Amino acid sequence: MKNSNGRRSRKKRRRKREDAYSVTLSHEAPFVNLRRWLKKKGFSSRSLVPASFSDIGRGLMATKPIKANDLLISLPERCLLTTGTVLKSYMGEYIKRWQPPVSPLVALCSFLIAERHFGDASEWSPYIKVLPKSYTCPVYFSDDIMELLPYGLRKKAADQREQFQELYSSSQPFFSSLQPLFTQPIEDLFTQDAFRWAWSSVNTRTVYMEHVQSDFLSREKDVLALAPYLDLLNHCPKVQVEAGFNKLTRCYEIRTIQSCRKFQQAFICYGPHDNQRLLLEYGFVAPGNQHSVVYVDLGILKVCLNEGDKQLRQKLLFLKDNDFLKNLTFGIDGPSWRLMTVLKLLSLKPEQYSSWKSVLLGAAVSQDTEEWCIHKAQMLCQHLSDDNINVLKRLAQLKDGADQAQLEQLGVVEGLRREERAILERSKEVLQSLLPQSLPWQRDGIRNTER
Repeated sequence: MKNSNGRRSRKKRRRKREDAYSVTLSHEAPFVNLRRWLKKKGFSSRSLVPASFSDIGRGLMATKPIKANDLLISLPERCLLTTGTVLKSYMGEYIKRWQPPVSPLVALCSFLIAERHFGDASEWSPYIKVLPKSYTCPVYFSDDIMELLPYGLRKKAADQREQFQELYSSSQPFFSSLQPLFTQPIEDLFTQDAFRWAWSSVNTRTVYMEHVQSDFLSREKDVLALAPYLDLLNHCPKVQVEAGFNKLTRCYEIRTIQSCRKFQQAFICYGPHDNQRLLLEYGFVAPGNQHSVVYVDLGILKVCLNEGDKQLRQKLLFLKDNDFLKNLTFGIDGPSWRLMTVLKLLSLKPEQYSSWKSVLLGAAVSQDTEEWCIHKAQMLCQHLSDDNINVLKRLAQLKDGADQAQLEQLGVVEGLRREERAILERSKEVLQSLLPQSLPWQRDGIRNTER
């Protein structure tokens, strides 16, 4: 039964991909100018062209079959925008004399803001013009949209937004020092909106590339590089690639492990990230992401616990001290081993405490305890499902009267919530299959049973 469901879902995803269509963008002026500009810098690509895909948006389409282990793209060093680029530019002397030194991130963001302001006069104008005008990262979310995120992700997003605002505020004196470069007041150019756009461009589009640490920058690791054209490659969690800067060819190269058919979208993989991480760092979710899970935080965990248990506080303290309360999840295969192990530990009676090490090694406490843990996992799963349904209702209400930017942000959050709903539904099926068919709490209702 399980394999049959898996085959059906794979066929459904395959049909969905095949139903998607693409429209080439290579004839549009921004991409014509970008390709012409890159050609002058030593890069051209006949095997990959910009296209708009109905299911994902902009990306790169293969114009011919790409075989496994083929070089997908090779971008010369002179095409990369790095802190080295910034230090050699008109902004370099201002950065070099500023104390304390600015971070590599602030240097790149400042340069992007300046280059966008200079428009056609900017050397990097062909690249700037194809960058998104805004992003669907949480730093763009209103409080109403932030409230739609799962608790753990909402907390991380709030921390990220606070760090962004602190970075912007602390960078004001440096921004002011750049005034001689501009005729307009610096406060009109280096606004929080402009910095948010630049910060998001760097955060979502850079590739990892180690650089020699500059004496003119802070001691933060300098590993960022903006890669024009290459950054049009979208993420797919099922794709495998080898990527990095080749010191012999002086190019940033990506080699694909899998083949790609002609007229298909070529993908890369940012890493084995779940959808919450993808939304937080990149502003999108990946449908059918095999790495995705639904997290169970402590507040949700307490929903299924008996507050009358006099040992509960001690048990939770023990779990916290031993780092067991993190990464409790439901996945497409059901509750994680870690979640079920925590439930087993919480089920122990005082006379069973001595067996906690054997529980960690996978030993069963008793049949009754095993069934209790499954029941509690069902309660957690149902609680998360109910919350998911309520959030989707609130999300639908927010769509009324929303502008285009807000609709795009809501679309990303909706995608996350729907992916998580599918995971929870699958987890319910798995948990039900683990239970005997006639248990007291199944007959009487799962809410009426406490251990």
